[in-house]
Amino acid sequence: MASSLDERYPCRIVIDSPFPTPRLASIALKALQVDKELSPLVHRSFSIAKTLDITEDGQTLPEGSILRTDYRATTNRMLRVAVNSFMESLSLVLEVMENLDEDVLAASQEASK
Repeated sequence: MASSLDERYPCRIVIDSPFPTPRLASIALKALQVDKELSPLVHRSFSIAKTLDITEDGQTLPEGSILRTDYRATTNRMLRVAVNSFMESLSLVLEVMENLDEDVLAASQEASK
């Protein structure tokens, strides 16, 4: 099946979005996967990366806190349009989390002390 996907959708990008906790990554996944891709020329899949990653400042992210989004498209243009739309949706999810989620609020209050 992977080769079939590669042939039909030759353009690809994988976006890893780190979150402070696995719970927030899971919430983002559930919020973002509700909206289906509008174009049949684009294929998208979401998953939670199960690996531990180290951030640029040397901190280790908790396992399961990375939202992985795999986009495939028939053309680079379609890929760009789909990723732009995804980034707008991700930005909205992050804004809602920042303003309303208790984990994020608690973390920002601790950071400001």
